Amino acid sequence: MPTFEGRRTAPDLRFAIVVARFNDFVTSRLLTGAHEALAEAGVPAESIDVVWVPGAFEVASGAQHVAALRTVAAVICLGCVIRGGTPHFEYICQAAAQGVTHASLETGVPMAFGILTTDSVEQAVERAQPGPSNKGYEAAMAAIEMATLATALDGAAS
Repeated sequence: MPTFEGRRTAPDLRFAIVVARFNDFVTSRLLTGAHEALAEAGVPAESIDVVWVPGAFEVASGAQHVAALRTVAAVICLGCVIRGGTPHFEYICQAAAQGVTHASLETGVPMAFGILTTDSVEQAVERAQPGPSNKGYEAAMAAIEMATLATALDGAAS
């Protein structure tokens, strides 16, 4: 029985990053981390599309629109929701997670969930520090692995 596994390099694939503008003092750092991961994986800068959306709630819609074009191998979804004093946090977090899942399943395009859901600004900033522990970096690496896995599985099916 064959074994399939994604790779950590993808020089021939195209990616999209959908990033929320809300809390951009964090999301811009996540975007930087995602770019670093893609560069390390050999993805040329011209093979990366960046799509800005208003907030975490809109990430799924942006991701679904990009994926429906069938021009990218995977979509990296980035955002940051910081807990406040109302239930709004729970609604946005749940909608964002379910929305990205739905968009991926609906389009068949792998999507990586790099939307931070933190209790404080400090926790958000900590997760957006430079380096491999940056959650944008981690989401991009997951997207690369899933995109290359999907490519391998598609090739095996044909």
